[in-house]
Amino acid sequence: MGAELRKLRGRIRSIKSTAKITRAQELIATSRISRAQARQAASRPYARQITRAVSALVTHNVSEDHALLNRRPDASRVAILMITGDRGFCGAYNANVLRHANALTKMLKAEGKDVVFYITGRKGVDNFTFNGRPIERFWVGESGEPTYATAAEIGKELVERFSMPTTEGGVGEVHVIFTRFVSMISQQMTVRRILPLEIEDVEELPGGEGPAASYDFEPSVSEVLDALIQQYVRGRIWNMLLESAASEHAARRQAMMSATDNANDLIFRLSRQANEARQAEITNELIDIVSGANALTATTKDD
Repeated sequence: MGAELRKLRGRIRSIKSTAKITRAQELIATSRISRAQARQAASRPYARQITRAVSALVTHNVSEDHALLNRRPDASRVAILMITGDRGFCGAYNANVLRHANALTKMLKAEGKDVVFYITGRKGVDNFTFNGRPIERFWVGESGEPTYATAAEIGKELVERFSMPTTEGGVGEVHVIFTRFVSMISQQMTVRRILPLEIEDVEELPGGEGPAASYDFEPSVSEVLDALIQQYVRGRIWNMLLESAASEHAARRQAMMSATDNANDLIFRLSRQANEARQAEITNELIDIVSGANALTATTKDD
């Protein structure tokens, strides 16, 4: 019984140490969610204004022919941007992105399209490297706290590829797979096509603020549209990176909370087993003592 009790106590000490680590990870993730949400909220006014500007521009110039607005006839080569995390301990966060990427790839290939991958996050890169799958370009090290410089770099790369003919290494469509932050306990996998843009002709601006005003453009509609839409694409990617960062922290908090709860439950069960083993050991010792005393008493009477 002594060996079993020592084994149980050793397991309890080990699990308590693990529970301390998971609890610390949970608290760290909780604090980082607040910062991620604040950054996301700070980016919303810019995203709202750039969307209004693009909507107004396109509404007044619906006949303007621009590569970033119109569906291109040659979509034989398609790009997928996957936004994953740099770290684990976040449940199925990274696995969900990879699973949706595989499903989208299968669908696009069924349509006869070649697919190239752009990845943010070390976990996505490691998965592709392990499976020997090619990556066009990747960015790592900023999944928890993305910067606008990285978003701008990604947007520039994708816009340049979209502007090139597919025969020269360009792409006809760009899809993004990211995780949208809904709440602390809910994150939603989202797949969006960001190029070519899908912008509808509307009579009112978003928010119901009345009819759009009339604009004059300088130097030209085409040049303004080109600069504005590129900023719009970068802003969308920036917002997706911030959404994914908040979702990653929330998923890690949820996973670590579950791990801590499971560790505490296991500690409770092992503690009961240890108490039972200790009681059994004490009972056996008492039985040995009583048996020894009875044997001595019997020997004395015989003498």
